[in-house]
Amino acid sequence: MSTRLDVGSVAAVLALLAGTAEHEAPRPSAPDPWPPWREWLAARNLGLVPVRDPGRFSWPGRFLGLLERDGERHGVVMFGVPPGVLHDPTGRGRGELVEAWVVAALDLELEPGPEPYGAAVDSEGRVEAIAIAPAAETSPTLVQSATALAGRGLEGDRYADGAGTFSAGSGDGRALTLIEAEVLDGVQLADGSPLTALEARRNVVTRGIELNPLVGRRFALGDVECQGRRLCEPCAHLERLTGRRLLRELVHRGGLRADILSDGTIEVGAPVRLLG
Repeated sequence: MSTRLDVGSVAAVLALLAGTAEHEAPRPSAPDPWPPWREWLAARNLGLVPVRDPGRFSWPGRFLGLLERDGERHGVVMFGVPPGVLHDPTGRGRGELVEAWVVAALDLELEPGPEPYGAAVDSEGRVEAIAIAPAAETSPTLVQSATALAGRGLEGDRYADGAGTFSAGSGDGRALTLIEAEVLDGVQLADGSPLTALEARRNVVTRGIELNPLVGRRFALGDVECQGRRLCEPCAHLERLTGRRLLRELVHRGGLRADILSDGTIEVGAPVRLLG
């Protein structure tokens, strides 16, 4: 017998732990509601940290728990050592604690909230470079223009074809990656050389507009509409492919992950502007 998840109760708990009104948390209708919840939290500088052994979790703070009873799991706020139910949106208050997550800040220097990365300034930048790679782990190639495919990526790029290293994962923000030219200019590698656009392995290099505040916002690359989803943080995979020590240099400066909302052509020199 399959176990049903009470989506409304989990959304209510996430809203409480995120410090927002209950109606602001999404109630996904998709078979797997966790990616939309993670995207919503990420736009508020928050993430979900799984608890390995919920029943023995020793941490004196509030966290999200799933209680299971009669073939259904519902969300509650847990608290204490050993943990107990602090708040149950359903009023049931009973069941076996089977899963749990801590809602934690992604960047400890920023305050969680609807605009953790700052208010987006209505300024206009431009596209300085475009790079595509046909397959996972292959070297990108600089191009003057690229065809944007809504919901997929840039034509000819590994993520548009579902062949990227992280294509098998779930969630939004896999169609397009961007990074600021100003960040590349300021990265000083151990050997004294600068970080190039190709080494950064992002699809689009911009100049003149801050990308972090575009998390959760719509913006345009020329006539192509996009939606900022979350920061594009550096990882060990990037270090392995480039042979460069990049984690320290690019933490919270690694760019933006975005969805492509409309078909069109992105060209070098095209304006980058905030839509809302």
